[in-house]
Amino acid sequence: MSILLLAAQAGPELRDIHLPPPPGIWPLAWGWWVLIALGAVALGILVWSLRRRAVRRRRRAALAGAFDTALAGAGDPAARLRTMSEHLRRAARLRDPGAVALRGDAWLRFLDGDDPSRPFSAGPGRVLESGPYQARADAAAVAKAEPLVRRRYLDMTGGR
Repeated sequence: MSILLLAAQAGPELRDIHLPPPPGIWPLAWGWWVLIALGAVALGILVWSLRRRAVRRRRRAALAGAFDTALAGAGDPAARLRTMSEHLRRAARLRDPGAVALRGDAWLRFLDGDDPSRPFSAGPGRVLESGPYQARADAAAVAKAEPLVRRRYLDMTGGR
């Protein structure tokens, strides 16, 4: 027994527990890289959509300005009606090349598009059917049709 006691007492000298250093912030774990990549993609999509919206807004303002300038240059209601009709025909050609050949009610139905209220074929836009081909036009009817034609022109040219 004395040998066991002596061996236990004469053993190696033990040191205190040595802990590893705390983990650093770099290099990041793979989960953080995934979050950074998702954040970068989301930021890219946000920047892209904001730029696209700004371009659309500038395009719409330019188209509206061109339309308004052309109408301001037309003097009497008949000339204003011809100018509106000309701009709508040009815009329709951009949307559907076959629309240039449409006349009468078919042209008005094309201008109505998907609008269930049918503002051209059964509303103030009806003045566009034969009005541009007449020497005189009703000023009140042209004034009622103007905002409708302007909105449809901007929609057809992509100035949404």
